Amino acid sequence: MIHWIVAPVILPALVAPFIVLAARYHIGIQRVLSLAGVIALVIIAASLAWQASDGTITLYQMGDWAAPFGIVLVGDQLSTMMVLLTSVLALFVLLYAIGSGWDDRGRHFHALFQFQLMGIMGAFLTGDLFNLFVFFEVLLIASYGLMIHAGGNARLKAGVQYVLFNLIGSTLFLFALGSIYAETGTLNMADLANRVTLIGSEETVGIRIASVLLLMVFAIKAALVPLHFWLPSSYAEAPAPVAALFAIMTKVGAYAIIRVYTMIFHPELEATAGLHDVWLLPAALVSLAIGMTGVLAVKKLDRLVAFSVIGSMGMVMISISLFTPESIAAALYYIVHSTLAGAALFLISDLVRTGRSNLDLTVQPVISGNALTAGMFFVGAIAMAGLPPLSGFLGKLLVLDAAFDSSKMAWIWAIVLGSSLISILGFARAGSIVFWKAHSVSHEDRAEVPNAPAPLAYIAVGGLVAMLVAHTVFAGQVHGYTAKMAAGLFAPEPYISTVVETPGKLSDAKKGDQ
Repeated sequence: MIHWIVAPVILPALVAPFIVLAARYHIGIQRVLSLAGVIALVIIAASLAWQASDGTITLYQMGDWAAPFGIVLVGDQLSTMMVLLTSVLALFVLLYAIGSGWDDRGRHFHALFQFQLMGIMGAFLTGDLFNLFVFFEVLLIASYGLMIHAGGNARLKAGVQYVLFNLIGSTLFLFALGSIYAETGTLNMADLANRVTLIGSEETVGIRIASVLLLMVFAIKAALVPLHFWLPSSYAEAPAPVAALFAIMTKVGAYAIIRVYTMIFHPELEATAGLHDVWLLPAALVSLAIGMTGVLAVKKLDRLVAFSVIGSMGMVMISISLFTPESIAAALYYIVHSTLAGAALFLISDLVRTGRSNLDLTVQPVISGNALTAGMFFVGAIAMAGLPPLSGFLGKLLVLDAAFDSSKMAWIWAIVLGSSLISILGFARAGSIVFWKAHSVSHEDRAEVPNAPAPLAYIAVGGLVAMLVAHTVFAGQVHGYTAKMAAGLFAPEPYISTVVETPGKLSDAKKGDQ
């Protein structure tokens, strides 16, 4: 299985150019190839997650060069869980794109989709900060192409804003990498974890600057206030399947913070002490408050979902900023929930758009499939708002429980519970306007239904809703797994020793020649 760890990166990297070169004018062949690739990804990701479930850490040395000189991919419980979550999400999103016809409204959707998956998978699996930057750029380029898919001035404007804001993050990322390399001489994460502890207390300025810059970069990716401005318009204007796939994009930033700040700049490291509670926690609390206030204030359904994503990332970051095994376990549980709920709501919004031709929160005629769409929206809304019995409620309970011993407990509980009430009101308002009050429109005023959603589109959304239900039913097992995962993150010695001490054949041969 050691060679399979590279498959989630290599497979979409091979499928994408093959689609462009061999099937660029045949949408049917593109769909078959893309769907087959994603199904293969799900199988491979499930196998990797199963292999890592007992604590096994898989290392793949590119070119057989050992770390820190070679590029390495590392599969542990955290990275393989995120890879599996991405592949499952991609399967349902792709089914929706095919069923709704979104993939045929512009050129190269499936190739860009595969390149996007390549960037996301690489970001989760890489063991090197520079290659994390490389994969960030791959997914940035692909995501821009997907965002402006099918054209339109509003979509182009949002795409340019998205790229410019993320390019600022990329620039800061390069500055941070330069500072780290100047101080330590390495960018391999496991090697860095060893070297930063050797830096004297009087020589920590460069590392402190780098750690702050990295936190800013990852906060941009996670859409953390005040670095969230790019998200509402970008996600709302993007095609629905693209916005649904982007539900995992903010989690890349959360993953990077968990990985880097538990292994390299961990809370016990004196040089970077205070980052998580002094800076990250207040920003997370404000993100949650602003996100859920936006849910109540917006006038379009797609922007409502976009602001709920900001709020959900605030919840994730609150839990992460506590930096205890219990809080990280709660954050990981909530990451899975918010990814599935956010993606489902973006697709449900598109089902509404298909029937109404717009997403304005105004009373309009009943849409086609109103009952089924309304039922799915109800499930997605109560999940995102954190109402019982779904996983959003359980996730919030875990976060609140993890914050019980924190000195900021009163603030955390007040903002979490207050924002939950606001989000309930926002989703209830939107649902009543779109689905319930539509019946008050007289038969004479009801226009012909523009379109009826395809059955495959409903199957895709139903699959995401079913995953939310499964995440609730198996909450005990999932949280037990994330708790074991979090414990491993705070004891990274097996990860570090596997990466640093595993020899490479080519590097050994070089040493022998010398």
